[in-house]
Amino acid sequence: MTAQRIYLDYNASTPIDPAVSAAMMPFLADHFGNPSSGHWAAAPAKAALERARGQIAALLGCEDDEVVFTSGGSEANNLALKGVFFARRSGGDHIITTRIEHPAIIEPCRFLERLGARITYLPVDGFGRVDPDDLRRAITPRTILVSIMHANNEVGTIQPIEECARIARDHGILLHTDAAQSVGKMATDVNGLGVDLLSVAGHKLYAPKGVGALFVRRGVLIEPLIHGAGHESGRRAGTESALLAVGLGKACELARDLSPMDRVRALRDHFWRELQSRFGNRIALNGHLSHRLPNTLNVSFIGRAGGEILERLDGVAASTGSACHSGRIELSPVLAAMCVAPEVGMGAIRFSLGRGTTREEIDAVAERLSGAL
Repeated sequence: MTAQRIYLDYNASTPIDPAVSAAMMPFLADHFGNPSSGHWAAAPAKAALERARGQIAALLGCEDDEVVFTSGGSEANNLALKGVFFARRSGGDHIITTRIEHPAIIEPCRFLERLGARITYLPVDGFGRVDPDDLRRAITPRTILVSIMHANNEVGTIQPIEECARIARDHGILLHTDAAQSVGKMATDVNGLGVDLLSVAGHKLYAPKGVGALFVRRGVLIEPLIHGAGHESGRRAGTESALLAVGLGKACELARDLSPMDRVRALRDHFWRELQSRFGNRIALNGHLSHRLPNTLNVSFIGRAGGEILERLDGVAASTGSACHSGRIELSPVLAAMCVAPEVGMGAIRFSLGRGTTREEIDAVAERLSGAL
Protein backbone atom coordinates (compact mmCIF):
# COMPACT_ATOMS: atom_id res chain seq x y z
CA MET A 1 0.00 0.00 0.00
CA THR A 2 1.39 3.40 -1.05
CA ALA A 3 1.90 5.90 1.76
CA GLN A 4 0.10 9.22 1.67
CA ARG A 5 2.12 11.84 -0.16
CA ILE A 6 3.09 14.74 2.08
CA TYR A 7 4.76 17.89 0.75
CA LEU A 8 7.16 19.65 3.13
CA ASP A 9 9.45 21.34 0.62
CA TYR A 10 7.78 24.74 0.25
CA ASN A 11 11.15 26.53 0.36
CA ALA A 12 12.05 24.72 -2.86
CA SER A 13 8.80 25.56 -4.63
CA THR A 14 5.16 26.25 -3.84
CA PRO A 15 2.05 25.09 -5.67
CA ILE A 16 0.21 27.75 -7.65
CA ASP A 17 -2.56 29.23 -5.53
CA PRO A 18 -6.04 28.61 -7.04
CA ALA A 19 -6.73 32.36 -7.01
CA VAL A 20 -3.51 32.90 -8.96
CA SER A 21 -4.52 30.26 -11.52
CA ALA A 22 -7.94 31.88 -11.90
CA ALA A 23 -6.40 35.31 -12.48
CA MET A 24 -4.13 33.90 -15.20
CA MET A 25 -6.78 31.92 -17.10
CA PRO A 26 -8.08 34.78 -19.30
CA PHE A 27 -4.55 35.37 -20.56
CA LEU A 28 -4.24 31.80 -21.79
CA ALA A 29 -7.28 32.17 -24.04
CA ASP A 30 -7.24 35.90 -24.86
CA HIS A 31 -5.43 39.19 -24.23
CA PHE A 32 -2.51 37.96 -26.29
CA GLY A 33 -1.42 41.37 -27.59
CA ASN A 34 2.08 42.78 -27.10
CA PRO A 35 1.91 45.16 -24.11
CA SER A 36 4.25 47.56 -25.93
CA SER A 37 2.02 47.94 -29.01
CA GLY A 38 -0.39 50.83 -29.35
CA HIS A 39 -3.58 49.21 -30.61
CA TRP A 40 -6.71 47.55 -29.22
CA ALA A 41 -5.13 44.10 -28.84
CA ALA A 42 -2.33 45.48 -26.68
CA ALA A 43 -4.45 47.52 -24.28
CA PRO A 44 -5.73 44.68 -22.05
CA ALA A 45 -2.24 43.13 -21.77
CA LYS A 46 -0.66 46.51 -20.96
CA ALA A 47 -3.30 47.29 -18.35
CA ALA A 48 -2.88 43.87 -16.74
CA LEU A 49 0.91 44.23 -16.70
CA GLU A 50 0.77 47.57 -14.92
CA ARG A 51 -1.89 46.39 -12.49
CA ALA A 52 0.38 43.48 -11.55
CA ARG A 53 3.32 45.86 -11.15
CA GLY A 54 1.19 47.86 -8.74
CA GLN A 55 0.28 44.74 -6.74
CA ILE A 56 3.97 43.87 -6.33
CA ALA A 57 4.79 47.45 -5.37
CA ALA A 58 2.01 47.43 -2.76
CA LEU A 59 3.50 44.34 -1.13
CA LEU A 60 7.01 45.78 -1.09
CA GLY A 61 5.94 49.29 -0.10
CA CYS A 62 7.58 50.89 -3.12
CA GLU A 63 6.53 52.85 -6.19
CA ASP A 64 5.25 51.07 -9.29
CA ASP A 65 8.14 52.28 -11.45
CA GLU A 66 10.63 50.72 -9.02
CA VAL A 67 9.51 47.18 -9.98
CA VAL A 68 11.30 45.38 -12.81
CA PHE A 69 9.83 42.09 -14.05
CA THR A 70 12.32 39.24 -14.50
CA SER A 71 12.20 35.54 -15.33
CA GLY A 72 12.69 34.61 -11.67
CA GLY A 73 14.78 35.11 -8.57
CA SER A 74 18.04 34.04 -10.21
CA GLU A 75 17.73 36.63 -12.94
CA ALA A 76 16.77 39.28 -10.39
CA ASN A 77 19.91 38.49 -8.38
CA ASN A 78 22.10 38.50 -11.47
CA LEU A 79 20.61 41.81 -12.62
CA ALA A 80 21.25 43.37 -9.22
CA LEU A 81 24.87 42.20 -8.92
CA LYS A 82 26.03 42.56 -12.50
CA GLY A 83 23.85 45.59 -13.16
CA VAL A 84 25.40 47.55 -10.30
CA PHE A 85 28.93 46.34 -11.02
CA PHE A 86 28.85 47.38 -14.67
CA ALA A 87 27.11 50.67 -13.89
CA ARG A 88 29.49 51.64 -11.08
CA ARG A 89 32.78 49.95 -11.87
CA SER A 90 34.46 53.27 -12.66
CA GLY A 91 34.00 54.21 -9.01
CA GLY A 92 34.86 50.89 -7.40
CA ASP A 93 35.18 47.16 -7.86
CA HIS A 94 34.49 45.72 -4.39
CA ILE A 95 31.34 43.74 -3.47
CA ILE A 96 30.54 42.34 -0.04
CA THR A 97 28.31 39.29 0.41
CA THR A 98 28.15 36.30 2.78
CA ARG A 99 29.28 32.69 2.78
CA ILE A 100 25.72 31.36 3.07
CA GLU A 101 24.13 32.97 0.03
CA HIS A 102 22.12 31.04 -2.54
CA PRO A 103 24.11 29.92 -5.62
CA ALA A 104 22.21 32.62 -7.56
CA ILE A 105 24.38 35.10 -5.62
CA ILE A 106 27.59 33.10 -5.16
CA GLU A 107 27.99 32.14 -8.82
CA PRO A 108 27.45 35.68 -10.24
CA CYS A 109 30.02 36.88 -7.70
CA ARG A 110 32.50 34.29 -8.92
CA PHE A 111 31.79 35.38 -12.49
CA LEU A 112 32.44 39.01 -11.60
CA GLU A 113 35.68 38.00 -9.90
CA ARG A 114 36.86 36.76 -13.28
CA LEU A 115 36.17 40.26 -14.62
CA GLY A 116 38.25 41.92 -11.94
CA ALA A 117 35.76 42.37 -9.11
CA ARG A 118 36.98 41.87 -5.55
CA ILE A 119 34.48 39.95 -3.44
CA THR A 120 34.44 39.69 0.36
CA TYR A 121 32.47 36.75 1.74
CA LEU A 122 31.44 37.55 5.31
CA PRO A 123 31.36 34.73 7.90
CA VAL A 124 28.31 33.87 9.98
CA ASP A 125 27.91 32.65 13.54
CA GLY A 126 26.69 29.24 14.65
CA PHE A 127 23.09 30.29 14.05
CA GLY A 128 23.79 31.49 10.51
CA ARG A 129 23.67 35.23 11.34
CA VAL A 130 25.99 37.90 10.00
CA ASP A 131 27.63 40.28 12.47
CA PRO A 132 27.04 43.86 11.24
CA ASP A 133 30.40 44.82 12.73
CA ASP A 134 32.05 42.41 10.27
CA LEU A 135 30.30 44.26 7.47
CA ARG A 136 31.49 47.62 8.81
CA ARG A 137 35.08 46.39 8.95
CA ALA A 138 34.94 44.92 5.44
CA ILE A 139 33.95 48.19 3.73
CA THR A 140 36.68 49.92 1.72
CA PRO A 141 36.75 53.09 -0.42
CA ARG A 142 36.26 50.79 -3.43
CA THR A 143 33.10 49.08 -2.12
CA ILE A 144 30.10 49.64 -4.41
CA LEU A 145 27.58 47.02 -3.30
CA VAL A 146 26.60 44.85 -0.34
CA SER A 147 24.38 41.81 -1.01
CA ILE A 148 23.04 39.93 2.01
CA MET A 149 20.08 37.54 1.81
CA HIS A 150 17.03 38.41 3.91
CA ALA A 151 16.46 34.84 5.09
CA ASN A 152 18.43 31.69 4.42
CA ASN A 153 16.79 29.05 2.24
CA GLU A 154 18.24 26.09 4.18
CA VAL A 155 18.01 26.96 7.86
CA GLY A 156 15.61 29.90 7.65
CA THR A 157 17.81 32.28 9.65
CA ILE A 158 16.81 35.93 9.20
CA GLN A 159 19.63 38.43 8.75
CA PRO A 160 19.86 41.87 10.44
CA ILE A 161 19.18 43.62 7.14
CA GLU A 162 17.99 46.89 8.68
CA GLU A 163 21.26 47.39 10.57
CA CYS A 164 23.37 46.30 7.61
CA ALA A 165 21.46 48.72 5.37
CA ARG A 166 22.16 51.59 7.76
CA ILE A 167 25.86 50.81 7.69
CA ALA A 168 25.88 50.68 3.90
CA ARG A 169 23.89 53.90 3.61
CA ASP A 170 26.24 55.71 6.00
CA HIS A 171 29.08 54.82 3.63
CA GLY A 172 27.18 55.72 0.43
CA ILE A 173 27.03 52.07 -0.66
CA LEU A 174 24.07 50.27 -2.20
CA LEU A 175 22.56 47.27 -0.41
CA HIS A 176 20.77 44.43 -2.17
CA THR A 177 18.90 41.61 -0.47
CA ASP A 178 17.75 38.31 -1.92
CA ALA A 179 14.25 38.07 -0.46
CA ALA A 180 13.16 34.99 -2.41
CA GLN A 181 12.47 33.06 0.80
CA SER A 182 11.06 35.87 2.93
CA VAL A 183 8.49 37.47 0.61
CA GLY A 184 5.07 36.19 1.63
CA LYS A 185 6.32 34.77 4.93
CA MET A 186 7.24 37.97 6.76
CA ALA A 187 7.20 41.72 6.25
CA THR A 188 9.35 42.85 3.32
CA ASP A 189 8.74 46.59 3.16
CA VAL A 190 11.74 47.98 1.30
CA ASN A 191 11.72 51.27 3.19
CA GLY A 192 11.50 49.53 6.55
CA LEU A 193 14.40 47.31 5.53
CA GLY A 194 16.31 50.25 4.07
CA VAL A 195 17.42 48.33 0.97
CA ASP A 196 18.17 49.70 -2.50
CA LEU A 197 17.51 46.49 -4.41
CA LEU A 198 15.43 43.42 -3.50
CA SER A 199 14.82 40.18 -5.40
CA VAL A 200 11.52 38.30 -5.61
CA ALA A 201 10.95 34.76 -6.96
CA GLY A 202 7.41 33.92 -8.02
CA HIS A 203 7.44 30.20 -7.41
CA LYS A 204 8.40 30.70 -3.76
CA LEU A 205 5.11 32.52 -3.03
CA TYR A 206 2.45 30.50 -4.87
CA ALA A 207 2.96 32.06 -8.30
CA PRO A 208 4.22 30.21 -11.40
CA LYS A 209 7.82 29.38 -12.13
CA GLY A 210 9.49 31.59 -14.71
CA VAL A 211 8.59 34.96 -13.24
CA GLY A 212 10.13 37.21 -10.59
CA ALA A 213 10.89 40.83 -9.92
CA LEU A 214 13.67 43.15 -8.85
CA PHE A 215 12.96 46.24 -6.79
CA VAL A 216 15.30 49.04 -7.90
CA ARG A 217 15.07 52.21 -5.83
CA ARG A 218 14.57 55.42 -7.78
CA GLY A 219 17.89 56.98 -8.68
CA VAL A 220 19.80 53.66 -8.69
CA LEU A 221 21.24 53.00 -12.13
CA ILE A 222 21.87 49.46 -13.30
CA GLU A 223 23.25 48.15 -16.56
CA PRO A 224 20.76 45.72 -18.19
CA LEU A 225 21.71 42.09 -18.62
CA ILE A 226 19.49 41.87 -21.68
CA HIS A 227 19.76 44.66 -24.25
CA GLY A 228 17.06 45.25 -26.80
CA ALA A 229 14.03 47.43 -27.30
CA GLY A 230 14.12 49.10 -23.91
CA HIS A 231 11.33 47.34 -22.05
CA GLU A 232 10.95 47.83 -18.27
CA SER A 233 12.12 51.43 -18.56
CA GLY A 234 15.30 50.28 -20.26
CA ARG A 235 16.33 47.95 -17.46
CA ARG A 236 15.32 44.59 -18.92
CA ALA A 237 14.63 44.15 -22.64
CA GLY A 238 12.16 41.57 -23.93
CA THR A 239 8.42 41.52 -24.44
CA GLU A 240 6.80 41.14 -21.04
CA SER A 241 4.47 38.22 -20.34
CA ALA A 242 1.15 39.59 -19.11
CA LEU A 243 0.21 36.00 -18.24
CA LEU A 244 3.11 35.51 -15.82
CA ALA A 245 2.98 39.07 -14.51
CA VAL A 246 -0.68 38.65 -13.61
CA GLY A 247 0.18 35.47 -11.72
CA LEU A 248 2.94 37.14 -9.72
CA GLY A 249 0.81 40.20 -9.09
CA LYS A 250 -2.09 38.17 -7.71
CA ALA A 251 0.27 36.12 -5.54
CA CYS A 252 1.73 39.32 -4.11
CA GLU A 253 -1.75 40.65 -3.42
CA LEU A 254 -2.51 37.49 -1.43
CA ALA A 255 0.86 37.68 0.33
CA ARG A 256 -0.01 41.02 1.92
CA ASP A 257 -2.04 39.00 4.43
CA LEU A 258 0.57 37.35 6.64
CA SER A 259 -1.96 35.85 9.07
CA PRO A 260 -1.70 32.33 7.54
CA MET A 261 1.91 32.29 8.72
CA ASP A 262 0.74 32.29 12.34
CA ARG A 263 -0.85 28.88 11.79
CA VAL A 264 2.19 27.67 9.85
CA ARG A 265 4.52 28.78 12.66
CA ALA A 266 2.41 26.95 15.22
CA LEU A 267 2.58 23.78 13.12
CA ARG A 268 6.34 24.16 12.71
CA ASP A 269 6.80 24.53 16.46
CA HIS A 270 4.50 21.56 17.14
CA PHE A 271 6.61 19.49 14.74
CA TRP A 272 9.82 20.44 16.57
CA ARG A 273 8.36 19.57 19.96
CA GLU A 274 7.14 16.25 18.61
CA LEU A 275 10.58 15.42 17.25
CA GLN A 276 12.21 16.42 20.54
CA SER A 277 9.90 14.13 22.49
CA ARG A 278 10.68 11.22 20.18
CA PHE A 279 14.42 11.63 19.63
CA GLY A 280 15.72 13.72 22.54
CA ASN A 281 19.45 14.40 22.32
CA ARG A 282 19.74 12.47 19.06
CA ILE A 283 18.56 15.53 17.14
CA ALA A 284 19.73 19.14 16.89
CA LEU A 285 18.14 22.30 15.52
CA ASN A 286 20.05 24.14 12.80
CA GLY A 287 19.52 27.88 12.57
CA HIS A 288 18.34 30.55 14.95
CA LEU A 289 15.59 29.69 17.39
CA SER A 290 13.70 32.99 17.03
CA HIS A 291 15.25 34.89 14.08
CA ARG A 292 13.96 32.29 11.67
CA LEU A 293 11.34 31.98 8.94
CA PRO A 294 8.02 30.84 10.42
CA ASN A 295 7.78 27.84 8.12
CA THR A 296 11.29 26.40 8.26
CA LEU A 297 12.60 23.57 10.43
CA ASN A 298 16.09 22.33 9.68
CA VAL A 299 16.91 19.48 12.03
CA SER A 300 19.92 17.15 12.20
CA PHE A 301 19.66 13.50 13.12
CA ILE A 302 23.04 13.14 14.80
CA GLY A 303 25.32 10.47 13.42
CA ARG A 304 22.94 9.66 10.56
CA ALA A 305 22.80 10.62 6.88
CA GLY A 306 19.93 12.93 6.03
CA GLY A 307 19.64 11.61 2.49
CA GLU A 308 19.32 8.01 3.68
CA ILE A 309 16.58 9.01 6.13
CA LEU A 310 14.66 10.81 3.40
CA GLU A 311 14.82 7.72 1.22
CA ARG A 312 13.04 5.79 3.98
CA LEU A 313 10.28 8.39 4.36
CA ASP A 314 8.01 6.99 1.71
CA GLY A 315 5.90 9.72 0.16
CA VAL A 316 7.45 12.62 2.08
CA ALA A 317 8.89 15.49 0.05
CA ALA A 318 11.61 17.33 1.98
CA SER A 319 15.24 18.15 1.26
CA THR A 320 18.78 18.00 2.53
CA GLY A 321 21.52 20.46 1.67
CA SER A 322 24.23 17.83 1.83
CA ALA A 323 25.38 16.00 -1.26
CA CYS A 324 26.60 12.44 -1.68
CA HIS A 325 29.43 11.84 -4.14
CA SER A 326 30.91 8.36 -4.63
CA GLY A 327 29.56 7.27 -1.27
CA ARG A 328 31.02 10.29 0.54
CA ILE A 329 28.70 12.86 2.09
CA GLU A 330 29.64 16.51 1.61
CA LEU A 331 28.36 18.90 4.23
CA SER A 332 26.05 21.67 3.05
CA PRO A 333 28.06 24.87 2.41
CA VAL A 334 25.60 26.72 4.66
CA LEU A 335 26.10 24.33 7.59
CA ALA A 336 29.83 24.30 6.95
CA ALA A 337 29.89 28.11 7.15
CA MET A 338 28.01 27.81 10.47
CA CYS A 339 30.77 25.46 11.71
CA VAL A 340 28.29 22.64 12.31
CA ALA A 341 30.17 19.45 13.14
CA PRO A 342 30.15 16.92 10.28
CA GLU A 343 28.55 14.19 12.37
CA VAL A 344 25.68 16.61 13.01
CA GLY A 345 25.45 18.38 9.68
CA MET A 346 25.44 15.26 7.55
CA GLY A 347 22.16 14.25 9.17
CA ALA A 348 20.38 17.53 8.35
CA ILE A 349 16.94 17.57 6.77
CA ARG A 350 15.01 20.73 5.91
CA PHE A 351 11.28 20.52 6.43
CA SER A 352 9.58 23.62 5.05
CA LEU A 353 5.85 24.04 5.60
CA GLY A 354 3.27 26.02 3.68
CA ARG A 355 -0.30 27.21 3.59
CA GLY A 356 -1.54 23.75 2.70
CA THR A 357 0.25 21.88 5.48
CA THR A 358 -1.99 20.21 8.07
CA ARG A 359 -1.38 18.96 11.60
CA GLU A 360 -2.32 15.46 10.46
CA GLU A 361 0.49 15.57 7.91
CA ILE A 362 3.00 16.77 10.50
CA ASP A 363 2.02 14.01 12.92
CA ALA A 364 2.23 11.44 10.12
CA VAL A 365 5.77 12.53 9.21
CA ALA A 366 6.85 12.35 12.85
CA GLU A 367 5.48 8.81 13.01
CA ARG A 368 7.26 7.80 9.79
CA LEU A 369 10.52 9.24 11.12
CA SER A 370 10.17 7.08 14.21
CA GLY A 371 9.68 4.06 12.01
CA ALA A 372 12.58 4.95 9.72
CA LEU A 373 15.00 5.40 12.61
